[in-house]
Amino acid sequence: MAEIVPLLQTRNLTMRFGGVVAVDDVTFTLGEVELRCLIGPNGAGKSTFFKMLTGQLKPTSGAITFRGTGVAGAASHEIARLGVGIKTQVPNVFNGLSVHENLWIAARRKNTPARTRALVDEVIGKIRLSRKAEAIVGQLSHGERQWVEIGTVLAGEPELILLDEPAAGMTHEEVVRTAEIIRDINTAQALIVVEHDMQFIKMIAKTVTVFHQGRVLMEDTIDVVMRDPRVRDVYLGKKVAA
Repeated sequence: MAEIVPLLQTRNLTMRFGGVVAVDDVTFTLGEVELRCLIGPNGAGKSTFFKMLTGQLKPTSGAITFRGTGVAGAASHEIARLGVGIKTQVPNVFNGLSVHENLWIAARRKNTPARTRALVDEVIGKIRLSRKAEAIVGQLSHGERQWVEIGTVLAGEPELILLDEPAAGMTHEEVVRTAEIIRDINTAQALIVVEHDMQFIKMIAKTVTVFHQGRVLMEDTIDVVMRDPRVRDVYLGKKVAA
C-alpha cells in the first residue's frame, strides 16, 4: 500500500537569531483539507514558524515539504505558485477599488475572463459580501476588509491557506462570521490559523498545536488542550515542566 504523503510537513525545523533559538527542532504534519490552529503566548515561536512556512524567513536548519516537494528557504512567490495562499494580519487590498474589482485582479492572474467571472462570483458568496460587491473597499468595516483579503487569497485557488490572526480587531459579530467563512473554506481547502483569541479558536478548531519557547508543547483536540494544566500555566506565565 502506497504511503500517504502529507500536504505539509516540517522536520526538525529550527530558526536561530544569533544566540536566540526562536523555533527549536519542530516536526509538524498537516493532512489534506485539515484545519489546524497554532496557539501559544507571545514569543512562543508561532510567527517565526509561520514566516518559514511562507518563505519570509529561511530556516537555520530542518526541512519543509509541501506535497513532498522541499520548500525550506524558497521565495514566497515560489511557495505561492505551488498552491499556498497567505493572509497576514494587515489587510493588503486596493482601498480605492470595489470588492469585485479586488477579487477580479486576484483571480485574473491565471484564469481566462470566463473562468475569472465565475470564480469571483463564487468567492464573493463565500466571503458573505454579495450585497457589497460594488462597495469601495476603503469604506468597508475592518472585518469586511479582512474578508476581502481572504477572498483575494481564495481567488488564487490555493490548496493550503495560512491565516495570521484573522479575527484580530473584529467585533463579536464579525468574529462569528469569520468563523463561518473559515469553516466553509475548510470543506475544500486546508488551513493553518495562527490566533490568540481562544473563543474564536473554539469556533473553528479540531486540532490545536501549542507552541511554547520555540517548541511544540502539545498537539491535540481543542477540548483536551483547553483542559491541560500545562497550557493554562503557559498562558498565565508559570513555568512548565519539561
